[in-house]
Amino acid sequence: MIAVTDAPGAVRQLVGSSRPLSWINTAYPFAAAYLLADGGITLALVLGTVFFLVPYNLLMYGINDVFDHESDLRNARKGGVEGIVLDRRWHALTLWSAGLLALPFVVALVVLGSVASTLVLAAVVGYSAPGIRLKERPVLDSLTSSTHFVGPAAVGLALSGAPLGVTAFAALAAFFLWGMASHAFGAVQDIVPDREARIGSIATELGARTTVRLAIALYLAAGLTMLLTGWPAALAGLLVIPYVASIWGYRSLPDAHGDRAHPGWRRFLVLNLLTGFLLTQLLIWIVLRG
Repeated sequence: MIAVTDAPGAVRQLVGSSRPLSWINTAYPFAAAYLLADGGITLALVLGTVFFLVPYNLLMYGINDVFDHESDLRNARKGGVEGIVLDRRWHALTLWSAGLLALPFVVALVVLGSVASTLVLAAVVGYSAPGIRLKERPVLDSLTSSTHFVGPAAVGLALSGAPLGVTAFAALAAFFLWGMASHAFGAVQDIVPDREARIGSIATELGARTTVRLAIALYLAAGLTMLLTGWPAALAGLLVIPYVASIWGYRSLPDAHGDRAHPGWRRFLVLNLLTGFLLTQLLIWIVLRG
């Protein structure tokens, strides 16, 4: 039982563990994909947007914070908007809350016709679940992390009933490559604490220099893939340029100084806001063009 006096602290931990800064990064792709595919204003849109706003992120990051506790204790950047160090006393509550809060939304989305939402949920649990721990399997960790962000968009398309044409497939593929690049670069700053906690990642396996260069290549691949979407959607490919410029200076970073990539990660968080704004303007333009 949680004492009344403990409730505010528990709520703060749960909210912090869900990464409020990332809420829009998952709700937006779902809603945008659903509406662009002419899904309309429906119950599925509302439920899906709410699910991908908070419950989905608590499910993803809450589980992650429980099983990454030892690494987080050694990570100087934890304790703010980039992730909290989840107090052990709230581990069980976090796991139960993540599952129970997500369950009614998942059931509703499945009933409304989405098998994809169930598959995405399985991928999210697999990212951090003990025994599976795809998060600790180099390269697979970047694949599953990217699925966390691309999955909502894929679910939006599936729920809308729209066919998966070349344009939609290319856009999802580009988004997926962008997500892999972002996760890979983010893992560089945690090489030292992850190795000390014996947690594997794409960065601990490949090393800082190779991982940063791979991230650059993936960003460029994402931009080139957007060319397949045709005009004017292909303009979105230009949005990878600031990301490449931001991490270019870390392409020769030694493993021992992986934490020096942290400023680049902070820029990444800011770039996401700018990119989201520009992408929204482009989508509005595309819709208005008919």
